[in-house]
Amino acid sequence: MSRSDRERRPGRRAAFRDQRPKLLIVCEGENTEKQYFDQFVKHHRTSLVDVKVSDEHDKSIQAVRIAKRLKTKAKVAAKRESDPNLDYDSVWCVFDVDDHPLLAEAAEMARKNGINIALSNPCFELWLLLHLREPPGMKDRKQLRAILKASVPDYDKDVDLKLYVGGYDAAVERAKKLDELAEKTGHAGMNPTTGVYKLTEIIIPPRPKVEPKKVARRHDR
Repeated sequence: MSRSDRERRPGRRAAFRDQRPKLLIVCEGENTEKQYFDQFVKHHRTSLVDVKVSDEHDKSIQAVRIAKRLKTKAKVAAKRESDPNLDYDSVWCVFDVDDHPLLAEAAEMARKNGINIALSNPCFELWLLLHLREPPGMKDRKQLRAILKASVPDYDKDVDLKLYVGGYDAAVERAKKLDELAEKTGHAGMNPTTGVYKLTEIIIPPRPKVEPKKVARRHDR
């Protein structure tokens, strides 16, 4: 055996691909949305979710730009290091309808770049409120915040997940019903609707429903 053969090191093994999805979430909100997702991820003990914030003007389209840049950066790193775990399986932007003048442009940019949007109409507070009660009907941001504050007196754009986590399953069902109603009326995304559950169900997949066992009847002979 030659010296070069003895000193030759084995090639790098292919990186093991984690079966859990790795997500990137870019929020336009500096407080509410980021606090919710940071706590949600910690509560469910998953380390495969990166939560970033857009703190610049025209936050909806800026959030998409940030998501696009980070998505590309991760993809390049994964290819360079031959490690698929460095890439994101899913990239999301979380923002509100409100009165963003560039919302349509932001949505189109996201679509072209394979970026998902969790959109709340009128605002993220609707998602929080659905953890606590049935939707109050069509409201603006100011009205929703007032309703939420009536249920959570200490709420002032700060989120304590402990107050909401017990109503998570109910929030998902309520949000889905709002989506179904909006689609039936031909006004998808109307006020009130929120697509945040589509993102949370990727982080924590819904538990499969267990069908009740059928009891065999005994027939007398």
